[in-house]
Amino acid sequence: MTDLASMKRGEVRDYVRNLGMPAFRGDQIFTWIHRGADFAEMTNLPRSMQDRLREAAVAQPVSVMRSFQSRVDDTVKFLFSLRDGNCVEGVLMHYHHGYTLCVSTQVGCRMGCAFCASTLEGCVRSLSAGEMLGQILCANRFLGEKGRVHNVVLMGSGEPLDNYDAVIRFLNLLREEGGIGIGLRNVSLSTCGLVEKMRALADENLPVTLSLSLHAPNDRIRRMLMPVARVYPMEAVLDAARYYIERTGRRVILEYALVDGVNASPACARELAGRLRGMQCHVNLIPLNSVPERQLRGVTESQVRAFLKELELARISATRRREMGDDIAGACGQLRRHTLNSTEKREAADTDDETLFSPEGGGGGEDGRLPL
Repeated sequence: MTDLASMKRGEVRDYVRNLGMPAFRGDQIFTWIHRGADFAEMTNLPRSMQDRLREAAVAQPVSVMRSFQSRVDDTVKFLFSLRDGNCVEGVLMHYHHGYTLCVSTQVGCRMGCAFCASTLEGCVRSLSAGEMLGQILCANRFLGEKGRVHNVVLMGSGEPLDNYDAVIRFLNLLREEGGIGIGLRNVSLSTCGLVEKMRALADENLPVTLSLSLHAPNDRIRRMLMPVARVYPMEAVLDAARYYIERTGRRVILEYALVDGVNASPACARELAGRLRGMQCHVNLIPLNSVPERQLRGVTESQVRAFLKELELARISATRRREMGDDIAGACGQLRRHTLNSTEKREAADTDDETLFSPEGGGGGEDGRLPL
């Protein structure tokens, strides 16, 4: 089946023309898709045309399997269903400037970071551009008259730059005429540090904000937490970040998850500051939730304050990440793991139990919390 949600406006026009339909129908279909509509809802298309399209193509490759509303703020966590039976997560957050959606780019992840729940089962497959777009379309339909998604963070499950071509297509879809209409300055893309792809992204002339998962002040500690550091040393990663800054004129956000006894000491903060001096960047400090599967412990508030103070003394821009949706296990990977594990247990027990997820569940995604 053809995934129309992955197509640009002109490609949809060509597709319907090849089916013997007028090209202007492609414009109509493209606009309907970006409103989150399926073929039956495209009321300005003849019924015969709807039926023919339904036989050959897919308008909406993503649907909401389950949603969980936080009791402490406006955060909503989604479990999105894909047409092949896989599922991914998304998190909708409400800020004073509007709604932000955390989007997944892969089913699982193969990067193996020690603090991330998304990577525990490895990477099943990469998502198409339409499946990434579909997460936003689902969130917009969920919001209804409340509003729509204005900001996107590619910080859900998966490494975006490990799915480079589809991610670039997705980014271009966001600003297609007659489409969803999200400016790329409202998009943040997170990477664990794939150096060649970071440099390629810098050359794409796409004004997205790059968020680099650094999480360590040196290679020794980074290799403990992130297998990718065995391939790309920190200096090469930071050089690629500086290249991104030079090419785009945009500062880079450095994500730093604080892990007790590993990278959270004042000495680590001073070493990190020395590496970043003179760099146009901002450090986002993330107090890690404990990750029992990896025997990693979180930090106290006093440890966070001490680390932040050292960076401020060195005049490094830094803040503590805002926590949202803690009561719905907001971090990427948690809900999918609970769902998979619960499904396996149900099948083994041959029971009809409908409970897929406990909002009180612990564990950690990239940080045990939300991406902003």
